[in-house]
Amino acid sequence: MANHYDVTIITVQPGTHPKALPLIKESLSNAPNLLACWFTDIGALNRIMIIRSIADVAANLDARAQVLASGNPFGVGELIAEMSMDTYTALDFLPAMQPGELGPFYEVRTYVLKPDGLAPTVELWRKSVPVRARISPLLTAMVSATGTVARFMHIWPYKTLDERMRLRAKSVEEKVWPPPGGPGHLAVMHNDIYMPAPFSPLR
Repeated sequence: MANHYDVTIITVQPGTHPKALPLIKESLSNAPNLLACWFTDIGALNRIMIIRSIADVAANLDARAQVLASGNPFGVGELIAEMSMDTYTALDFLPAMQPGELGPFYEVRTYVLKPDGLAPTVELWRKSVPVRARISPLLTAMVSATGTVARFMHIWPYKTLDERMRLRAKSVEEKVWPPPGGPGHLAVMHNDIYMPAPFSPLR
């Protein structure tokens, strides 16, 4: 069975993420489904990403409505410049995300696929991920069910940025990544490096 995730991205006003993170921590203190709270270190700056598992999609939509109706989403309403809340479904052959110390650097790559690109991308990843994962682990790969479609988000943890460069180069050198023909299905590519907030279950 595929796993579903709520991915919230909050862009806060410049320089305010140190103030925002404790407030978000307080707002999520009773959220048993919290998996990650990260902030951008490289890429689109001033972003905070919150990832939560979804057990009940309808209940999750109700919870989102309550957050928005509060007038102070995640306790940081006055700091928010922009916010998105989306539902993602992980590829069905991947395990569920679990808390753990896998980072502290998380590379979040988000692609917009061509209209006919989803099915072949999933099959290419089904074949290629087991080989690529022998070089370094994949945290998850998932497809958006809301917002811009079809967005394909995949997340790779690394211990250091040097390790990231070395392992990515190794995967290319050994011709195991990217999946053969995969880039031909992409319309847009975006990449950010996130680091965990002190309270993030995935660190």
